[in-house]
Amino acid sequence: MSSHEIDDGELTPGVDDHEPTGSDADHHAFWADAVADEILARDPEEPIVIKGGVSPSGIPHLGHFNEILRGFFVAEVLRERGHAVEQVFTSDDRDALRAVPRNLATEDWEIVGLGAVDGGALGRNLGVPYTDVPDPFGDCHDSYGAHFAGLLRDSAELIGVPVTFESNTALYESGRFDDAVDTVLASDDAASVLADYQASATADDVPFMAQCPECGHLTPDVSEPDLDERTVAFACTGMEAGDDEIDGCGAAGRVSLREGKLPWRFEWPAQWTTLGVDFEPFGKDHAEGSWPSGEEIVQTVFEAEPPVPFVYEWFTLGGEPLSSSSGHVITVSEVMELVGPAVVKYFFLRNPGRAKDFDVSRLDQLVDEFDRFERLYFGEEDGPEELTALADRAYPLLVDEVRPDRVRLPYTFAAVLGMVEDRGFRVQMARDEGHIDDDTPEWAIDAALERVERARRWAERTDNAYNYRLHRDRPAHEFDVATRAALDDLADFVAAGNDGEAIQGEVYETAKRHDVPVGEFFEAGYRLFFDDTQGPRLGEFLGELEREFVVERLRRDG
Repeated sequence: MSSHEIDDGELTPGVDDHEPTGSDADHHAFWADAVADEILARDPEEPIVIKGGVSPSGIPHLGHFNEILRGFFVAEVLRERGHAVEQVFTSDDRDALRAVPRNLATEDWEIVGLGAVDGGALGRNLGVPYTDVPDPFGDCHDSYGAHFAGLLRDSAELIGVPVTFESNTALYESGRFDDAVDTVLASDDAASVLADYQASATADDVPFMAQCPECGHLTPDVSEPDLDERTVAFACTGMEAGDDEIDGCGAAGRVSLREGKLPWRFEWPAQWTTLGVDFEPFGKDHAEGSWPSGEEIVQTVFEAEPPVPFVYEWFTLGGEPLSSSSGHVITVSEVMELVGPAVVKYFFLRNPGRAKDFDVSRLDQLVDEFDRFERLYFGEEDGPEELTALADRAYPLLVDEVRPDRVRLPYTFAAVLGMVEDRGFRVQMARDEGHIDDDTPEWAIDAALERVERARRWAERTDNAYNYRLHRDRPAHEFDVATRAALDDLADFVAAGNDGEAIQGEVYETAKRHDVPVGEFFEAGYRLFFDDTQGPRLGEFLGELEREFVVERLRRDG
């Protein structure tokens, strides 16, 4: 959703409007079913149109997928019921560049600072529509706005969501917005309605922004609209950008209505009427101000009804708000490398009306949640009635194909396997832990090992306790007599079938019995397995490995 002209206020409890009650509880275990009911109650024409949108101010990030994935779930529910659905996403790229972002993303999703591009060119184009700002990476796209939209489109394809992208600039230039623009400028009520919601607006304003043909800047200083000629008078006097003022060049004259744009509060309802939007989710920032004004404008000025709304709560990244302009982001591409599409969809599926944090360092907990959700669906685990009902209803929407013979390695165990390069050894360790047996199909093994690679990248990204490499062949190290005896005793303890927690405690006890400093004994274990002086919690790690392999290594055999 476009970020400018946002009013602060309490969250409108939009999601609560869709909570199940009474006999509808089973049917409405999933919030998207309740939304679909509300849409269908209006008897919409088909295809039913579901929309989201964003102003291309910086790096496309996971937060931009709030609207795409909320819309996706509703679209899928409607398709299940036999309806034709089109999901669209508008790029509000006729908006002006109001600030130079700190970071940008290349076409290959490499996040770079301004030093890697012509940052000065961005600064010189403040006040210019995104689609008239040159692509900072050269010729990969026609403009800054097209570069941003291309990355967002690639992200949607990566996660498997079919979305039609609409450029606001194209809507204006093609004439598809002509009727909406004419309707606003012909209305006796438009300016006064806007003045009710925006302190800087007056009832005498012309609700339009012209683009100066001399410098390319947008300017709100317009007058004398001529709907027959479809032109407006303008003076390029500059525009506000937050607390700053972007100077105009001083030019004046008349320009075509296709060479400008409606203010955001009119542009949003114009999108609804032009694209025939039936449903639109939006963040809590729009629940106060933008939505009420849009609702009144579409009813008063356009004499139409707004789409079914759905307010979602933002989520944070590591406890801090996501921000394209500041560079505090994580991209869909990055997340997909760590957890895959099903887990990403699950994150957006649960509790859209509650604030959540996406913490990369704790992704193992998110994956564990998804795995439990999956087990509930397959009846492999008991859980709360409400959660089980949701899993029964919504789990198939998270995966390409429902496969009961799939294998889900616990994420931290997958990270342990990621310490080993050898595929055969990974498979053997998974077999020893009971995750794979003789009946496991090869495709399930391959899919399970994909999680190993993702968990390995997670360990590397966060530099956590799993960011080590287990040596398949024993490193050449010599130990003193006491240490060798202690290692042999620990090997006997492991051979007896003790688990990782017990092994961890025994490391301390064995060191004490043999009068070996505890730190030195741990170091001996790390040298044997990692050819290093440190590593993960040794006992728990050894408990995850093939027992015969651990015993052999501790006894320095082979």
